[in-house]
Amino acid sequence: MMDVLVNGHKAYCYTGGKAFDAAKPSVVFIHGVLNDHSVWILQSRWFAHHGWNVLALDLPGHCRSEGPPPASVEEAAQFVLALLDAAGIEKAALVGHSFGSLIALEAAARAPQRITRLALVGTAYPMKVSPALLEGALNDPQRAIDMVNSFSHSMLAPPPSTLGPGTWLYGGSRALMRRVLASNRETNVFHLGFKACNDYAGGEAAMSAVQCPVLFVLGKSDQMTPPRATQALRAKAQGARVMQVAAGHALMSEAPDEVLFALRDFLSEAR
Repeated sequence: MMDVLVNGHKAYCYTGGKAFDAAKPSVVFIHGVLNDHSVWILQSRWFAHHGWNVLALDLPGHCRSEGPPPASVEEAAQFVLALLDAAGIEKAALVGHSFGSLIALEAAARAPQRITRLALVGTAYPMKVSPALLEGALNDPQRAIDMVNSFSHSMLAPPPSTLGPGTWLYGGSRALMRRVLASNRETNVFHLGFKACNDYAGGEAAMSAVQCPVLFVLGKSDQMTPPRATQALRAKAQGARVMQVAAGHALMSEAPDEVLFALRDFLSEAR
């Protein structure tokens, strides 16, 4: 793990159990709303132990990262690019899930010469959030957390490679979301993140500016960002690749190996 000073605030990054080495090829993992770096635990550790420099970040104002949480996709994208500057990374691959996928997309559009690969996991554009979820995230976040978990999972028990026997997907995800929400006593990062997703209107323009290969990793049973909702982005992406896996929106826990292998094969071409 490492702390990087970005815009005057400490930004936490998990390095997958290996020391940071900017000389290696780098990959940045970006989480979604009410998540943190831990959702990438399997993928980040695998890359760190197979020759990659890994930064699995906590967004500002989330858990171990300081500073005001980003109020828009554009603001979060600027943070990611500032993180690369602060860490001394000239070029990197970006991997983002849900809200994080929009952040990765926008960052790749703003600095196309610096991004070697772009992987969008559980993505959609536009990423509209239902009025019920927006209202719930603002006024009754615990109820909204339950709603999101119901919509995000397509199975009760995970494959053995996720976190081991006895793992409860719904309970684990609910506990993480509650912990992330409680980590910021000043700002409701749940509602702020959902609003940022809902308000983002630059997806097609951003994809048109992306110059690197793009991978879509999508859950066949995803109710939050169904695969059909990627059509606008896929039409703008040059030579886009699409991998659909048997999972809901929580792809990294419901299909951990499939997500890892898709990222492994895709990112290995950038080395």
